Amino acid sequence: MKIKFLAIAIAALVTVSCSTPKADEPLTSYVNTRIGSGGHGHVFVGANVPFGMVQLGPTSIPQQWDWCSGYHESDSTVIGFSHTHLEGTGIGDLFDVTLMPVVGEVTYARGTEDDQKSGLWSYADRTQEVTKPGYYSVPLTRYGIKAEMTATNRVGMHRYTFPAAEDAAIVIDLENGGCWDKAYDTGFNYYEGTNSISGWRHSTGWAQNQKVFFSATFNKDVKNVEIINIKKGDQELPLYARVNFGKVEEGEQILVKVGISAVDVNGSQNNMDTELPGWDFDATAAAADAAWEKELGKVKVSGEDPEARTIFYTALYHTMIHPATFSDVDGKYRGADGEVHIGDFTNYTIFSLWDTYRAQMPLLNIIHPEKADDMANTMLHIYKECGQLPVWHLWGCENWCMAGNPGVIALGDAIVKGYKGFDVKEAFEAMKASVALDDRGQNIRKKFGFIPSDLYNESVANDMEYAIADGAVANTAAFLGAKADEEIYRSRSHSYRNYMDKETLLARGRLSDGSWRTPFQPLLSNHRKQDYMEGNAWQYTWLAPQDFGGLVEFYGSKEKLVERLDTLFAQPSIIEGENASPDISGLIGQYVHGNEPSHHIIYFYTMAGAPAKAADRVREVYETMYFNNDNGLAGNEDEGQMSAWYVLSAMGFYQVEPASTQFWFGLPCFQKMDVTVAGGTFSISCEGTGKYIQSVTLNGAAYDKGYIEFADITAGGTLVFTMGNEPKCWY
Repeated sequence: MKIKFLAIAIAALVTVSCSTPKADEPLTSYVNTRIGSGGHGHVFVGANVPFGMVQLGPTSIPQQWDWCSGYHESDSTVIGFSHTHLEGTGIGDLFDVTLMPVVGEVTYARGTEDDQKSGLWSYADRTQEVTKPGYYSVPLTRYGIKAEMTATNRVGMHRYTFPAAEDAAIVIDLENGGCWDKAYDTGFNYYEGTNSISGWRHSTGWAQNQKVFFSATFNKDVKNVEIINIKKGDQELPLYARVNFGKVEEGEQILVKVGISAVDVNGSQNNMDTELPGWDFDATAAAADAAWEKELGKVKVSGEDPEARTIFYTALYHTMIHPATFSDVDGKYRGADGEVHIGDFTNYTIFSLWDTYRAQMPLLNIIHPEKADDMANTMLHIYKECGQLPVWHLWGCENWCMAGNPGVIALGDAIVKGYKGFDVKEAFEAMKASVALDDRGQNIRKKFGFIPSDLYNESVANDMEYAIADGAVANTAAFLGAKADEEIYRSRSHSYRNYMDKETLLARGRLSDGSWRTPFQPLLSNHRKQDYMEGNAWQYTWLAPQDFGGLVEFYGSKEKLVERLDTLFAQPSIIEGENASPDISGLIGQYVHGNEPSHHIIYFYTMAGAPAKAADRVREVYETMYFNNDNGLAGNEDEGQMSAWYVLSAMGFYQVEPASTQFWFGLPCFQKMDVTVAGGTFSISCEGTGKYIQSVTLNGAAYDKGYIEFADITAGGTLVFTMGNEPKCWY
């Protein structure tokens, strides 16, 4: 289904009359939290607040790839409601501290769908599911219980409406984490005669030593608590606690508050006492909705088509689930060294940086300036605690997932954009120290000047990502006036050129003796077992956003580079190989929108002086890769990156180069957009009819560049695109 606004208004932007949301029409009403819950979107569905520690929602039986977030539209099983979830990742973890309301006897296990009595699980009646920002509700058919939940930053609140029963209970499950996650140390603290229980869950998986502590309080008197120990190998652990309430009347509601912490039980209790001292569920849900409304209100779009608004505001919503708050209300947090620290900043976690350095982090620097310094401080403290900037930081643990030094890029981006709420000099030293390490193939790269394919797996991908990070260091050095450092790291950022083959015009693996790896199969993908990571030669040929000039030189001219881009999009959308990466999705030719290494490529057209071609491809992505339905994303959401591409592009521009202040023009998606920035409001509007940008004005003056500077965006002002049907270059 094509969205009317995208199909019509992008073809002739002003044919849709300008309108703004009505006063009684909240922006949260445009969020469809199920977009991306089908296909391979892997999105979180549940209750949370922006950048919150808690993501409270259902967890299903399957522990397969498409259930990395615990939820998939194809499956309605529920083993309980967990307080931590990932958003759109390609690996599963978390699902910590799972609560399941029950009546009667149950089996304390995850269960299998072929046997209703094999575990705690129940089917959910998805026809009555309600999911919106800050609130989730669904009936559990097995028990006749309606489950509702909402959240503050660090506290989950549950409301369960029971049928008449003699044996109502709520089970706390510490066994069942997400996919690869396994608990190795668990415990409960319960003092008879109280309505509270606390405990901890320590687990290993993608996060190899994750520690979660919780405190739960009930609004109904607890009759007793049964602790269920289960033997796992040589170890017996207390994995379940059945909190019994005895008799309940028809329609009786039991409320539960659960505070969580990575520090200790006292921290989880203090988080709960501070953030949610009362029991007003509806007021808490309203506060969560208001928190989302405030953040969504930072970008206000005009246009009458509700489908287009839904796609946009859902995308904006997805960019603000993670990174997640990781410090307690008193400032304590568990550091990357496993020790407890206290900071004068908000510490964050869940940094999927290989994905998010490309668009989500640059977007954050525009619309969340109040969080940018804390994010940078978090990265700098990770460096202090473990000697390296983060690669993929997950609940205090480094999982080393994906290639390169993406934390270097994200930190450099904050520096060159002028953020100063952290020690900039120390941060620059942390960047240089991180790219100087000998881990993950960097020692080989130092020896040969690139990573040979016969010495390291996924050599092309790793070297190219390291080169991008070096480019970020060079740009940061230039910003700081460190000329000698700029020269060193600029040279290092060109290492990818060793893979550029003049004969095939593609990037291909090179061996330690200097020869090419053969046979060369540019369409082949062999997941995690070849020179490329989640891609092939066609995509990785363009993974040099830090050296556009080098790509122009390789192809001979900007005109020839444009011709080669045309060839990329004209290729058959075929990926060869029996073990092809499932991440290669959303193809236009050999351009892959469903995975991050391709996300900047379209904007090379603008950089090469062919903005109309960029507009054509951006429009095609709008119309074919983003939809208002469960299968509405082209690939994994990847902690907001897939949506951040859309949000930035809809503004009419996109950051291509790492640690850069330039955002290159593509095609605005709406007739008018008002963005709240540090300097006030940055208004983006379109005048005239047509599908291409004809000219640009900034604050009333003619603008003759193909990009806009970060400082001009965040100062506030007015950017006007004049539209027409002539495929011209105005700069």
